[in-house]
Amino acid sequence: MKDRPSYRELDRKLKQANQAASANRIMLLEPDIILADLLDLDYLLEGLARDLPALLEEIRPGDYRGQTPPKESYEKAILGSELFAFRWASKIFGCRMYLKFAVKEENLWMVSLHRDKSK
Repeated sequence: MKDRPSYRELDRKLKQANQAASANRIMLLEPDIILADLLDLDYLLEGLARDLPALLEEIRPGDYRGQTPPKESYEKAILGSELFAFRWASKIFGCRMYLKFAVKEENLWMVSLHRDKSK
């Protein structure tokens, strides 16, 4: 299906991510990279568990910027899991942001979270 992901599928994936974040089932694929990107925003990692559900609420299916169909991860921890990437204007961070994640076994795996670097 080349039309994947559909609007409905993206909406469902964002809801799954939000449920995992709300239950504090957040995993960082590469913590050092995510920490450095958050520090670039003058944001501390400790606030992520608190703010992530609200951050995910800002994102709409129309903000999807990943591949169609979604690319599968080759990283060992989430091998074969589909990756979902979004760009949006974040009120929480006060800038355009980029988020890439996977949901595996009811955990939200954060792959990237940083200021949008696209031109």
